[in-house]
Amino acid sequence: MASLTIPATVGTTHDLLALGALVTRLDPGIIPFKEADTYTLHVSGGEYNVATNLSTCFGMRTAIASAMVDYPIGRRIENAVQKAGVTPYYKRFAHDGVRGPNMAIVWSDRGQGVRAPVVFYNRANEAAQQLQPGSFDWKTLFGKGIRWFHSGGIFSALSPSTSELVIEAMQAAKDAGAVVSFDLNYRAKLWAIAAAELGLTADQASVGAAKTLRKITSYVDVLVGNEEDLQKGLGLKGQDVEAKGKLDPSAFLGMMESVVKEFPNIKAVATTLREVHSTNRHSWSAVLWLDGKSYQAPTCELDVYDRVGGGDGFAAGLFYGLLSGKSPEESLRLGWAHGAMITTTPGDTSLVSLDQVDAFAQGGSARIQR
Repeated sequence: MASLTIPATVGTTHDLLALGALVTRLDPGIIPFKEADTYTLHVSGGEYNVATNLSTCFGMRTAIASAMVDYPIGRRIENAVQKAGVTPYYKRFAHDGVRGPNMAIVWSDRGQGVRAPVVFYNRANEAAQQLQPGSFDWKTLFGKGIRWFHSGGIFSALSPSTSELVIEAMQAAKDAGAVVSFDLNYRAKLWAIAAAELGLTADQASVGAAKTLRKITSYVDVLVGNEEDLQKGLGLKGQDVEAKGKLDPSAFLGMMESVVKEFPNIKAVATTLREVHSTNRHSWSAVLWLDGKSYQAPTCELDVYDRVGGGDGFAAGLFYGLLSGKSPEESLRLGWAHGAMITTTPGDTSLVSLDQVDAFAQGGSARIQR
């Protein structure tokens, strides 16, 4: 098994290029949707969140390849991307003034205490769903010099053409010598909707999702996903995910032999470990398997303000550590610390500084800084 090799910075334009959908998340805070009349708008997207976090917190040079609709909501999103310092590569779509195509909306409240957060989607006639092989000139993009390419399972589930686009991009990334990462983010609901549009049943959707994700994973160096993602997304056999404690990494690590056997290209697999005691109180850890060795972050107790984006925050911190030449232990702790920090602020992306992340990763506390 080859070890993970990180490309040098010299002669490159971007440390990371992400491919995914840009969305708006409408957040009424702790007010239930049926009573809410005021919402905060967050610009989000699983892949975009990673690129933004690496730019704003970690000072890395990042880019996003995505769909953009030329209408006011699109311009609002473009402004956020620009503010985050992320270089955009857009496939542009014209809005017809009535039906779209649209930038997707995710509705997500924060919940409170024993009341869980609620998430639902409006991805009707989404522009990103129309992206397909040929939407981007990968040869030119990777010719600029890109060290790391990242995408994810939510974008791949939007349509058959988006998953084919992910594979096309990964092939170009491999040819260019970039590290390729993928966050499985298995969402049965999204795969079922895409399959239903093709006249397929729920069982056929599950089989089709695993077939697609397995094909994508055959190009991946660094995989992000928990044991449930590995089982349901890739069809791998493993222990009953409910039989182990949420913070016990043994079920996850026990699957690494199967991962490597079926995907010898995989060099690293990582995931967060979270036990939810209430909406606002979580136990938090993380685990990394890299080049045949396993590492676990400490466990801490989180007082959660907004849980959305914690996983993307973990991925960004981990990738930063690896891109910066830090040890596996340091890289894992940075991901763990940054993911934890994101749950303390509103929105999906990082509002914290590298100094804060470093201090917590090294065992710091929440004592006031004077």
